[in-house]
Amino acid sequence: MKLAYSPNSPYVRKCLASAIARGIDGRIELWTIGTTDPALAAVNPLAKVPTLVTDDGAALYDSPVICEYLDSIGDAPPLFPAPGPARWTALRQEALADGILDATQPRRREVALPQDDGRKDYIATQQAKVTRALEVLEREAGSLGDLTTIGEIAIACALGYLDFRYPHEPWRPGHPALEAWYGKVAGLPPMARTAPPG
Repeated sequence: MKLAYSPNSPYVRKCLASAIARGIDGRIELWTIGTTDPALAAVNPLAKVPTLVTDDGAALYDSPVICEYLDSIGDAPPLFPAPGPARWTALRQEALADGILDATQPRRREVALPQDDGRKDYIATQQAKVTRALEVLEREAGSLGDLTTIGEIAIACALGYLDFRYPHEPWRPGHPALEAWYGKVAGLPPMARTAPPG
């Protein structure tokens, strides 16, 4: 398998963390490629990372699809629970964590542009999404485990991205339970081995 890769992408990190948790990371070749490279557009018309090219040549994208595919390989306990309440919780948590990333990634570009009222309103709207998501995660932190579901992996990747890109906007104040959980899982191999280099 070949994974179109950017070392600082939190979506790529989620895929790699999932592969490590499943014990199949050694089967993945990292393909460092820019999103403007025609070779990426040739396999993914959206020209985005992550993109996974499977052993049989199929191209899969985006991170939720890739992670679910990786969960179908090997014999480790699944990160995606069987149908039922636990699965819906894990998928909702993944969506919430991905939503934090979706609200923070474009904001990085916006703050570099002239700050008119419309741009300031947009930034404030995105910040509010993250604030509300963190409040939900704080309430749920006591039920989170040791990166045993896709939801937990996605949450850890989102919190790690906030640390990486927004150290001037610390998320820990007011979220002691979430802080304690993240402190416990940040050193586990799926997170420790995928930390962005900067």
